[in-house]
Amino acid sequence: MDNNKQPSPTTITQLVNSGSKVNDADNNSSGKTKKQVKLRRRLLEANMLVTGSNLDREIEDEYRKVKRPLVSNAVGRNKLLVDRGNVILVTSSIPGEGKSYTSVNLALSIANEMDTTVLLVDGDIAKFGVSRALGIDGEYGLIDVLENDNLDIADVMLHTDIPKLRVVSAGKKQHEHVAEFLASQRMANLIDELASRYSDRIVIIDGPPLLPTPQTQILAGLVGQVVFVIEAGKTRQSLVAEALEMIPEEQAVGLVLNKNEGVSGGGGYGYGYGYGYYADNQKS
Repeated sequence: MDNNKQPSPTTITQLVNSGSKVNDADNNSSGKTKKQVKLRRRLLEANMLVTGSNLDREIEDEYRKVKRPLVSNAVGRNKLLVDRGNVILVTSSIPGEGKSYTSVNLALSIANEMDTTVLLVDGDIAKFGVSRALGIDGEYGLIDVLENDNLDIADVMLHTDIPKLRVVSAGKKQHEHVAEFLASQRMANLIDELASRYSDRIVIIDGPPLLPTPQTQILAGLVGQVVFVIEAGKTRQSLVAEALEMIPEEQAVGLVLNKNEGVSGGGGYGYGYGYGYYADNQKS
C-alpha cells in the first residue's frame, strides 16, 4: 500500500480475514477476524512519533518513563490498587496541546512491551485527531457503535501492521451530537465493556479537551487512569487548574509536559515529558 494513499473505508459486511490468529475477544459479530490496516509510517515519522524505526532516542526514552506507571497500574504490580487501570483517558485543558500525538505515542510505545497488547480508541469525535494521524479516518468507529445498537466495538476494531496494536477510529463521519454521545449511558456501558472484556490489554482513549467539552469530565470519572497533557510555555496556569478541578479527586492523574524544549534539546517538535501523580490526590 502506498503510505500516502488514503486507506479505503472498511464496511461491516466486507471484513477481511487478516490471516493471523487473534484473541477471541477481537472477533466481531460476524465471526470473522478484522481487516489489517497499514499505518502511515512516513506520516508518523514526520511527526516524530515512536514507530519502531528511525526513532528519536530521547523521545523513545521519555515515553518509557511516561508509560511505566501506566503499565504498572494497568497490568503490573499495582493492578489491584487501581480500578479499571487498564482503561486510560488522555485529555488536556484546551485544544492544540498535543494530546492526540501523546495518545498515539503512548500506544506505540506500550505496544513494544513484551506481554502487552494495546487498543487505541479515537474518542475525540469532534476532531478525529488520532484517526487522521494514523490514516484511518473514514473507517467505521466509535460514533457508529454509539449510535447503532447492532454494532459492537469488536466490529469496528482494526488490526494494524504493528502486531500488538489495535485501533478504533472516531467513526465514518463527524456528528452534531458529540456531547450527547460522550455523556450517554451507552458510552458508560462501552467503558465497562472495554475494562472487563479486554482486561488483558491496555485501552488508551484519546478524549476531547476538558474546557471546551465539559462532557469529558464524565469520561474522566469512568476510566481508571487519566493522562493530562500540558503544552509547555503556552497553556495558562489558570486554565490548567480549572481543567484539573473537573477531574474527580479520587482519580489517578498523570501529567505530561509537552513540547518542553528544555527536556529534549529543542530538536524537531521539541517534545519532552514529565509524569507524576498528584500527592494525596490534590489538584491545587
